[in-house]
Amino acid sequence: MNSNVSRPMPRADTGSAIKNLISDTFMFLLRMQRRIDPWVRPVFDATLRDLVARLVTALINLQRKDEGLKIAEEKPLPDEEEFLDSIISSFGKQMRGLWKPGGFERGGNTKTQGVLRGEFTVHDDLPEQFRRGIYAKPQTYRAWVRFSGPGPYITPDIDDVGFMSISIKLLGVPGPKLMDQEKHTLDMFGVSTPTFVTPDTKANAQLQIESGKNAQTFYFLNFRRSHVLDMIMQALWTKTQSSPFEAPYFSCVPYLLGEGQAMQYSVWPKSKKKTRIPRLPLRPPDDYLRDAMVAALDEGDVELDFRLQLQTDPHLMPIENNAVLWPERLSPRVSVATLRLPRQKFDSPAQMKFARVLSYNPWHTIAEHRPLGNQSRARRRMYLELSKLRQKMNDAPHYEPSGDETFE
Repeated sequence: MNSNVSRPMPRADTGSAIKNLISDTFMFLLRMQRRIDPWVRPVFDATLRDLVARLVTALINLQRKDEGLKIAEEKPLPDEEEFLDSIISSFGKQMRGLWKPGGFERGGNTKTQGVLRGEFTVHDDLPEQFRRGIYAKPQTYRAWVRFSGPGPYITPDIDDVGFMSISIKLLGVPGPKLMDQEKHTLDMFGVSTPTFVTPDTKANAQLQIESGKNAQTFYFLNFRRSHVLDMIMQALWTKTQSSPFEAPYFSCVPYLLGEGQAMQYSVWPKSKKKTRIPRLPLRPPDDYLRDAMVAALDEGDVELDFRLQLQTDPHLMPIENNAVLWPERLSPRVSVATLRLPRQKFDSPAQMKFARVLSYNPWHTIAEHRPLGNQSRARRRMYLELSKLRQKMNDAPHYEPSGDETFE
């Protein structure tokens, strides 16, 4: 059973006919907007997006209290474990409702566009403060790189909410790991919006409850706990995507860069090419994003630029609130490595199936790059438990890749 086949998103199931109608109408209008987005978005992005982002960030910060934290300092949320329990419960319930044994997919970043071989090469002559952990010296790691669409559903690309994800598993990374599940890997994650969809685990628990009703709209538009500003910030970067190789990706959450330093990372396309989306404003092929990847790698290698941004202001660049955009005026993004995807074939059934075997976790890492903040702390147990659920339902034990895998 190929559970990674695109299918329509389920209708809202809130228990209220009126709320169902509102949610389904909102999603319908969003999908219609996606058909004309490529003609209007470039002008908006060039003229207004950054201005609006600065304004929304300022409004979010007006609602926040300066807690006087230091650089790279964490502060646990009250009832943090309770929120985490709720998140895991919501994801597990939804996964069991969506997938059958043998075809379980991930709870988030669900649709696999492809798992590709890559090479991650650290640059020479980095500034001293960046030479920590895997960036300490110029070197090259092999990698398995997964590109994916949003979840929890696997929808035609034109019908999704307009963002993409990247998961990078470096291979042959020496040193003790923060999780003993894997001995030689280091995992990194990014999404195509520079801020996370929720500021913290309390809000994330709220989002997953609404997601379970197929009515995520009511997480953002909620009279008691509104997240309208977060919705606007997400909308500034969600769009009709042209190719997974043609968008930037952002970690959104911070990590250590050696003791006493915090950073976020991002991945940027080196090419300015934009692939034409076929058939618009009519309906494109369901998997046109994967088709764009296949075409690009048929032509040659793809290179992406890996950048780090240091935390320089503990309040305006917070650790515990991941809905706040870290300003580049306070700390520029510095290029530290190149992720090269060599020319290859990756869309065979065997290699696509391999994606379901892999497990990514930000705690598959070394102490110098420990994940920071409440949503990073939550990911350790959340990703582990949901991965174990998927492995159990697919009768597939945990597998640590070596990079030597071959596929028929």
